[in-house]
Amino acid sequence: MEDENSVKVIPLGGLGEIGKNITAIEYGDEIIVIDCGVAFPDEEMYGVDLIIPDISYLLDNSSKVKGIFLTHGHEDHIGSLPYILKQLNVPVYGTALTIGLVSTKLSRHLMLKDCDMKTVEVGDVIDVGQMKIEFIRATHSIADSCCLAITTPVGVILHTGDFKIDYTPIDGKKMDLKRISALGSEGILLLMADSTNVERRGHSLSEKSIGETLNRIFSKAKGRVIVATFASNIHRMQQIINASLMYGRKVAFSGTSMENMSEVATDLGYLHIPTEDSISVDDINKYDNSRITIITTGSQGEPMAALSRIAFSTHRKIKVETDDLFIISASPIPGNDKMISKVINQLFKMGVEVIYEDLEEVHVSGHAYQEELKLIHTLANPKYFLPVHGEYRHLKHHGDLAQKLGMDKENIFLMETGQVLKLKSDEAKIEGSVKTGGVFVDGIGVGDVGNIVLRDRRNLAKDGMITVVVAIETDSYSIIAGPDIITRGFIYVRESENFINNIKELVRDEVEECLDKEVIQWYLLKRNIKKSIERYVYEKTQRRPSIFPIIMEI
Repeated sequence: MEDENSVKVIPLGGLGEIGKNITAIEYGDEIIVIDCGVAFPDEEMYGVDLIIPDISYLLDNSSKVKGIFLTHGHEDHIGSLPYILKQLNVPVYGTALTIGLVSTKLSRHLMLKDCDMKTVEVGDVIDVGQMKIEFIRATHSIADSCCLAITTPVGVILHTGDFKIDYTPIDGKKMDLKRISALGSEGILLLMADSTNVERRGHSLSEKSIGETLNRIFSKAKGRVIVATFASNIHRMQQIINASLMYGRKVAFSGTSMENMSEVATDLGYLHIPTEDSISVDDINKYDNSRITIITTGSQGEPMAALSRIAFSTHRKIKVETDDLFIISASPIPGNDKMISKVINQLFKMGVEVIYEDLEEVHVSGHAYQEELKLIHTLANPKYFLPVHGEYRHLKHHGDLAQKLGMDKENIFLMETGQVLKLKSDEAKIEGSVKTGGVFVDGIGVGDVGNIVLRDRRNLAKDGMITVVVAIETDSYSIIAGPDIITRGFIYVRESENFINNIKELVRDEVEECLDKEVIQWYLLKRNIKKSIERYVYEKTQRRPSIFPIIMEI
């Protein structure tokens, strides 16, 4: 058994990166897991759909894992569960909306009946043995968000999850600062706090401020109002619905994730809309444009999302009309700026009005600004601090903020994913690391796309490919067919016949030279063909397409 006087905190994802949030907390022969999120690929990860955390450490210690505890229902905190639970089927704990979203996800993977979903209430304490996990209400851009207080024999660890401090939340359920203060008075050993917006000074705006802006915009709208926002932002959706009802509009949801989220949230009582005012996208043409609101996905400009398809006239059911008003109620996630700008520009070209964050206050962040972070630090008054959730610069700035609030530098830990923080009641230090990283999901394949495959995909996308097919007769050492040249993504063959013919001659000469020497080993023939083509093509084009020789023996 591990040292009974220490607890290990092991971030397996979510440090110095966006998404893939997952942390293991280990005491003795018990491990609990906080969150289980995905990250999304950048433009260099051709064909990759999702990136899930490498849980090798958890699999190696599977007998110790007592459960997965979820702070809230955003994809970067729950998205990996269908893949992880196939490997490590342990109980999953979360509040009603969070478990509802996870259950919908597991149903699509045909695995819900095999999983142990446990719905908890705010204030519940789950006892897994020597550790106790308390769910504390937080406010964020999705309902039912929680902080987690993990009580261990060594001390209390407070994990904030993603949060902001909203004094006027849409649902009236304020963050339980009183409980955090009480824990702080009793003594918190380690604070793990959201660092996403640490660079922003002041205090984030309340979600309620968006409602006033939406009401004003809706009052002037003459045609349809089409609002793109995050499907998970139920409070934002509620405010859009409220503004629509105020001005006599029916509401339709467009986009798979938006339709799924609205259904789950309505069924669980988190989203309120009269049945007669919720219509299908199929029925929007039955009403005058001035009576229609469409809430849609695609606030990040994703090419396959509904907003982009509407803008570029590829949506099967929604076509842009001249009196339409588009509202993009979200901020671009870093890296998505170009995609959303492309969609906005296209909508303006279509002759419609577009309102976005730079023009009106149609979005507020769900993450705490500096003054909110200062309040949490002051109330929690932790002995040690581990900033989480953000890129490395955010972690660094959050560490600096803690120092300015009076915490000793040696008690602040800027860690990398996989490092192990070992805590005792009177000591904390980084001690070793465990195997971690990302596993790529491509279609139904999990982990079968690695760095070598991605490198090949990048090369193919950059310079294309040349396939050479030649048939030889081994008895007579002669070419009986070919060589034939097939190219993809390299040059337009019909306009480059001389170039292609030169490659054919080059291949023929190379193969005949080998055959004259009675060399018929495939690997030698392919190597010689590949080298000769690479030299010639680079000399003529300064490009390096991938070369694939195919030798057929007759």
